[in-house]
Amino acid sequence: MGYERVTGVDGQGGLEHRFAELGRATAGLQPPFAVVDLGAFDTNAAILRRNAIGKPLRLVSKSLRCRSLMRRALAQPGFKGVLGFTLPEALWLAEEFEDIVVAYPTADTDALRALAADDELARRITIMVDSVEHLDFLRRHVEPNPSRPLRLCLELDVSLELLGGRVHIGAHRSPVHNPEQALGMAHEIDKRPGVDLVGIMGYEGQIAGVQDAFSAAALKYPLVRLMQRVSRAELAERRAEAVAAVRSVADLEFVNGGGTGSIVSTAVDPSVTEIAAGSGLYSPALFDGYRSIRPIPAAFFALPVVRRPRPGIVTALGGGWIASGVPGPDRLPKPTFPAGMRFSKTEGAGEVQTPLKGRAADGLAIGDRVWMRHAKAGELAERVNSIHLVRGGEVVDEVPTYRGEGRAFA
Repeated sequence: MGYERVTGVDGQGGLEHRFAELGRATAGLQPPFAVVDLGAFDTNAAILRRNAIGKPLRLVSKSLRCRSLMRRALAQPGFKGVLGFTLPEALWLAEEFEDIVVAYPTADTDALRALAADDELARRITIMVDSVEHLDFLRRHVEPNPSRPLRLCLELDVSLELLGGRVHIGAHRSPVHNPEQALGMAHEIDKRPGVDLVGIMGYEGQIAGVQDAFSAAALKYPLVRLMQRVSRAELAERRAEAVAAVRSVADLEFVNGGGTGSIVSTAVDPSVTEIAAGSGLYSPALFDGYRSIRPIPAAFFALPVVRRPRPGIVTALGGGWIASGVPGPDRLPKPTFPAGMRFSKTEGAGEVQTPLKGRAADGLAIGDRVWMRHAKAGELAERVNSIHLVRGGEVVDEVPTYRGEGRAFA
């Protein structure tokens, strides 16, 4: 299968060839269903690895939400370890994966007690903290055990703050922003029994998670690029100082940074030892608006045409698979094939029906398919119980998502 960019602006011939093969491979399936093109998935793994310039990639589990595809990614060169999103998820994944960092703090006391009670789990899982309040919470609910300490990672806030903190650009995550605060937390952890500080993490969402291509940001894109240049320079200095300060207290095993959208800039930061990535393996629709990395769309879902209300319009069943974040057009799924289809401004992507406009609508019959791309990577897996894996024009496997395995972690 060819791997032309599937953004709606590439050659129509390549687009038609790719979806003709997908259509033949899935002809026996009843939509809606999701597919992952393994050739594109593996190519994207190589793209991520190349951009990381030798630094290991920690696989972001929430971006895949499918254990089979996580195994496939971790078998690729350059990938090492998992960045999870909840502690219950990490306990489950630790049944087969050895190195899991939980990217967000937990308040799940049952999961914490299960972690603290098991030597192997305590060895495989690292949990996130960013405040004395977190440490006090752990102490209240878990008996300190110096012979089996909990592994802790300190989250450093790496958002950009201007005008003395009055302007905040980036995710609202950790309250630990400067090297002095990081050092204070390192000392606080060091004096408490039953916990070890083994890592630092910082997610530069203002760089990794913001579209900066002209087509995505329209007239705002020069300002976005300026903000990102300023943020990269500021962060390189501040993160290096914070890491050095913490290393004076703790023997750190890793410093994690980045995301798929910032691999290139994060990789050149000498204070970072590993990079978080995952979304780029699926390459959801949001990545059409990035300049720094252009992975190949690998994940799609198909909807059936069930109505033709008038010329130039068809109606697909369902389709309102809206992505999380600030509501807006970029959170909608993207009609991908046939090319040139667009949503109705009055209905958008609907709960039970989605009208689609465009010249291609007149060529679609009842029962034909419209191929879509989800806006954000792993959230597609929350809509389906399984993913059909396609290679060489054939479905080679059907694998369960977290949802299909009966797991809900967020």
